[in-house]
Amino acid sequence: MTDAGELRRRTHELLAAHPPAATDRLDFLRARFDAGLAWVHYPEGLGGLGAPRSLQAVVDEELAAAGAPDNDPRRIGIGLGMAAPTVLRYGTDEQKARFLRPLWTGEEVWCQLFSEPGAGSDLAALGTRAVRDGEDWVVDGQKVWTSSAHLARWAILIARTDPDAPKHAGITYFICDMTDPGVEVRPLRQITGEAEFNEVFLTGVRIPDHHRLGEVGDGWRVAQTTLMNERVSIGGMRLPREGGMIGPVAKTWRERPELRTHDLHQRLLKLWVEAEVSRLTAERLRQQLNAGQPGYEGSGMKLAFARLNQEISGLEVELRGEEGLLYDDWTLRRPELVDFTGRDAGYRYLRSKGNSIEGGTSEVLLNIVAERVLGLPAEPRTDKDVPWKDLAR
Repeated sequence: MTDAGELRRRTHELLAAHPPAATDRLDFLRARFDAGLAWVHYPEGLGGLGAPRSLQAVVDEELAAAGAPDNDPRRIGIGLGMAAPTVLRYGTDEQKARFLRPLWTGEEVWCQLFSEPGAGSDLAALGTRAVRDGEDWVVDGQKVWTSSAHLARWAILIARTDPDAPKHAGITYFICDMTDPGVEVRPLRQITGEAEFNEVFLTGVRIPDHHRLGEVGDGWRVAQTTLMNERVSIGGMRLPREGGMIGPVAKTWRERPELRTHDLHQRLLKLWVEAEVSRLTAERLRQQLNAGQPGYEGSGMKLAFARLNQEISGLEVELRGEEGLLYDDWTLRRPELVDFTGRDAGYRYLRSKGNSIEGGTSEVLLNIVAERVLGLPAEPRTDKDVPWKDLAR
């Protein structure tokens, strides 16, 4: 069993063989992966050592103290938080060996081709079609709200392979090469002025069958692994006290006493406590992950994340008064990441509006929490056993 002492020893060996100050960043990250120190709970040979997930902090602390580079996790969050655990669970040995290393080092960015114009909250109603043609699948359709599609080399994709089956049963999960012919990415300009999201058009895109994850028709089950990990990665991120959106508001409160009022003080106290409770709950959720796959509790954390971000950013705009109405730059940009704390209050206020939509709408997540966590009766669903082709659209 690999313990904390053994991980420290291995980390020191890595640092001695590849001093961060004298080693190319990418070379260091590759060496870290090969040493099993990328994500220690993954199997040996795939960036890990089969160690408890909780021991990752031991490695991270030692590397941070030595000034070692990280893999810029915010830029490659979809790959790390969604694609990697799905490939690990359902991928073949060849797929794991091919995709996990460049995914973790950031050499290959990933995106998620799930939502469609007519299948967002009701994702299982998706209409993108994949038709078998020899050893390939030919895919036609449209995806939307695709973060990082303009940067991505690979995409996790779900498509309908059997329109005669009920909507949840006729879906298959693929890995799509975003550089292939027939893949067109168009920017979607948001209320912030940026276009971090995209719409993706797929026209006759050929995906080899060896880029399929899971069995044909079992894509919905595979997608659940992606979705549960997505919500954990959004709502369960590790933050220090006053990390995230509450930090800038608390800083402004301390530094600008002339802005304070009794009402704003009461609201700030309430939100500060809620943010701290959410942070500690996220820590408990990460500890639960040590025992296995994420559960539906991640949906509750993502719900809290969206609500808190919107309430906190609204309070910040009010606290700043006229200053809060200013906005730094409306120029159309296609950013590599979302930076909530590096921009001004106006950006945080506008961008947080999307938090209750992306990664599962709050309305859908409320249903999931009610049914899967609290055990309340499920809402009646009349379309579960109806062939997809017969559904009203």
